[in-house]
Amino acid sequence: MANLSRKFALAVALVGMLGIAWAADDFVKSDHPARYTVKKGDTLWDISELFLRDPWRWPDIWYVNPQVLNPHLIYPGDVLELTYVNGKPQLRVVQKGVVKLSPHVRATPWDGAIPTVPIDAIAPFLTRPYVVGEGELDRAPYVVDFADEHILGGAGMRAYVRSIEAADPQKFDLVRPGGPYKDAETGEVLGYEAQFVGSGLLKRTGDPATVFITDTASEVLVGDRLLPVGEERSVQDFFPRPPASAVRGAIIDVIDGVSQIGQYNVVVLDRGARDGLAPGVVLRVDQRGETIRDPVAKDTRTKVTLPDESAGLVMVFRTFDRVSFALVMEAERPMHVLDRVRNP
Repeated sequence: MANLSRKFALAVALVGMLGIAWAADDFVKSDHPARYTVKKGDTLWDISELFLRDPWRWPDIWYVNPQVLNPHLIYPGDVLELTYVNGKPQLRVVQKGVVKLSPHVRATPWDGAIPTVPIDAIAPFLTRPYVVGEGELDRAPYVVDFADEHILGGAGMRAYVRSIEAADPQKFDLVRPGGPYKDAETGEVLGYEAQFVGSGLLKRTGDPATVFITDTASEVLVGDRLLPVGEERSVQDFFPRPPASAVRGAIIDVIDGVSQIGQYNVVVLDRGARDGLAPGVVLRVDQRGETIRDPVAKDTRTKVTLPDESAGLVMVFRTFDRVSFALVMEAERPMHVLDRVRNP
């Protein structure tokens, strides 16, 4: 908790040092409530949307009161008020609630706190592999058969795997090789999809080894690969902010394969840590303008590309080297694979 407080205080101090001047009329909604009482089920993004035109900018106006323990944490029952100091908006807690719950995103199950974004929408994607390098799955152990003459694998069943000779690690993710993730403009391969299908526990080493399937997201098939589960990484606290430099990329995939992307869908971007993206970075999505035949031109081969249209906002929550996962926070219109992303 103390570490989180220090991180937030540093973020606020940095904003102050930058000397950012806000035009309140452009920054704050004219119809914002005078006060708001935080409810269980709220997120920081939802609350900020009541006060700000751009809710991801809430860290810029949050007032840290050094006399109050962990003043930046928001709890159910807290009363918030937007005030102005020297012409600048400040969002303050003016009355503390009774229930004390930490609002930051955790790796442990959610305890009813006020998070930045809906944790349930991103929890499965925070630690699993999902993106691997070229040839990585080719070198991984793979399922060759199942015990008791089963054709498909499921939770509570044993799978035979080639080949695992070491007794450590004991925990594995079962993944299915997917297609390549490619740059939307150049076609360059940025990584390969590793579709999560389940988890397993090593019971016996050898060739084949025996792995007990503990849980599944889908049926396990012969040929599915095993990747060792590393030490669980702590989930970062998401402080929404723009990228530090110019970003121009695109949505190249959507988890669960929906055709039209909407709020709280998880999308894959063709930009990653190498491009300056990090958890918390907010990007605007532009619906890519369609190229159509000019219905008026005499030459029937004449085509015209329509302009891009603003479609919403995504927030990056996990990065790989050249690919990122982002959560759709706002959707003004349907989004699609190959729609562009840029600085908000």
